[in-house]
Amino acid sequence: MLKDLAVDAILERSRELKQALIDFVLEAEGELAESLETYVAAKASSSRNRPDVNYDQNLLVNSFLTEGRVGDKTPLDLFIESHPELPESDRQLVKNWQHSFMGLFAVTQLLPDGFELMNWLTAKHYTVKPNEPVTLKDMARFKEGEILLTRIAPVTETYWMFSGPCIPKGRLGKPKLAVAIGNFKENYKNALYSDAPELLEEAWESVAEYHREFVDFFGSDEVTLPGYELNKKINELQEVMTKHRLAAAGIDESKSLSEIAEEAGVTEEELKASAEEMGADSTAVSQLFDSSKGTKKMVMPKVELPTELKKAEQVTVFTHPRWGQIFLPTYTQFKAILESDDWESNKDTNKLVRKYLENPAINAFIWHKLAQLYPTQLEKVLQTLLDHTEFKLERDLDALLQEHNKPVEPELPEIASVPLHLHNLFQDAMAEVNASRSKSKGKNKKNTARGFR
Repeated sequence: MLKDLAVDAILERSRELKQALIDFVLEAEGELAESLETYVAAKASSSRNRPDVNYDQNLLVNSFLTEGRVGDKTPLDLFIESHPELPESDRQLVKNWQHSFMGLFAVTQLLPDGFELMNWLTAKHYTVKPNEPVTLKDMARFKEGEILLTRIAPVTETYWMFSGPCIPKGRLGKPKLAVAIGNFKENYKNALYSDAPELLEEAWESVAEYHREFVDFFGSDEVTLPGYELNKKINELQEVMTKHRLAAAGIDESKSLSEIAEEAGVTEEELKASAEEMGADSTAVSQLFDSSKGTKKMVMPKVELPTELKKAEQVTVFTHPRWGQIFLPTYTQFKAILESDDWESNKDTNKLVRKYLENPAINAFIWHKLAQLYPTQLEKVLQTLLDHTEFKLERDLDALLQEHNKPVEPELPEIASVPLHLHNLFQDAMAEVNASRSKSKGKNKKNTARGFR
């Protein structure tokens, strides 16, 4: 009971401090106010350009407390500095909020005064308590299995609190949950694996590993091939990578399935069943070995070119140890424009340049590469199309890219490995969707046959 009273007291104090902190930020002037305005404007711009993004204003302010910067200081630092009268316990509580993070959580257990939550991105569990009675009352309708988009912050070594609004997503089946996680990964890139830095490090290392394997296989970090041929080569590359992973895990490909299953500590039936669930290819088997032996927490996703790229006459693919992998079916056309003396008379110039600016898949890495190869020509093209004769690549390119929501620093790319539990969820979700489609097609065929009878 005494312990519960102590926690309640800390939660109450955290509520008071949090409100004081919010007031401090919203009432600020000068650099802190400008930083908040810039932060909110950047997120709002992203929301306008991406209709699937919906940033809650309160979530934005709460995110700004740790992500905002005035020089090299956060709003939390400035709050502590401006309140020297705070006792050490309060100062430490506020400092600990630097470890708050945004997540997509599942309610795993209902508690009398809170919830047990699991962060779906990392599978880590937290005991989370609202620090306001009214919030707990509003959350009384939540059920086990409910998915919540929210930010949590540490209160003690054992308990966390909700830091900002909690947006319920409902109880989602695997396909909808997979979509929700995909949206989270897209919309909150800086929050990926924020409570599991070891997973983030492994994900980044997988991007560098893919880059090394790609260059070894193709002999270059840039390749142009017909789409169907490139897809075939990419599949061959992934088979080579699988063999390397099998060898690194100490698995002998020449051994029988039963021999390998015995070494992996599973039965042959379990091995076959798991392999079938994961696609029944060599990549799936190697992933199973990794999980059985505990050698890997992450799984590298399978790369498959979309149909339009497979059918493309030419596709240029780039690889980079940080930017990942980029596929462009029009890169040779863009280069031809920049190499041409009469590019202004080319009817495709305006359309293609604007596509490169507006398409989120064409990132800053590609623009910087073009700027390095064709600095004079690219500058002239942009000056003309932007109607900005003073535009200078060296000075203005990054600002132009940021205006079009292109980060100038790499974000974790799609080629990066994902935690095994997420990989399994996506596989299960795809299996359910495919099964549903097959069932639907079967019904349609059956109905059609009946009609002809």
